[in-house]
Amino acid sequence: MPLYEHVFISRQDLSNAQAEGLVEHFSTVLADNGGKVVDSEYWGVKTMAYKINKNRKGHYAYLRTDAPSAAVQEMERLMGLHDDVMRILTIKVDAHEEGPSVQMQKRDERGDRRERRPRD
Repeated sequence: MPLYEHVFISRQDLSNAQAEGLVEHFSTVLADNGGKVVDSEYWGVKTMAYKINKNRKGHYAYLRTDAPSAAVQEMERLMGLHDDVMRILTIKVDAHEEGPSVQMQKRDERGDRRERRPRD
């Protein structure tokens, strides 16, 4: 089955338990449609670059999934209809990376983000 990575932002006035409950809810939607969540991370409340629906902050959640496209489309449809979800991003990937995502790694574990070239 295809592999996907999903990030969604939910409203800032939700509690942490409610935001994590959304992750479980959408994981159940995938499971009901023949997919599975390989890994999920709750990134916490973060400040956004611009306001979305009069909100400056939002709860960020990340999912790594192994699901058919119909299951992903159904999950995205339900996310779009859900009042608490503000933004959704889904990316199809060739393989899932091992370990925690970059957001969950400590700054010294990340390594250098850009390649340094010698100057002429």
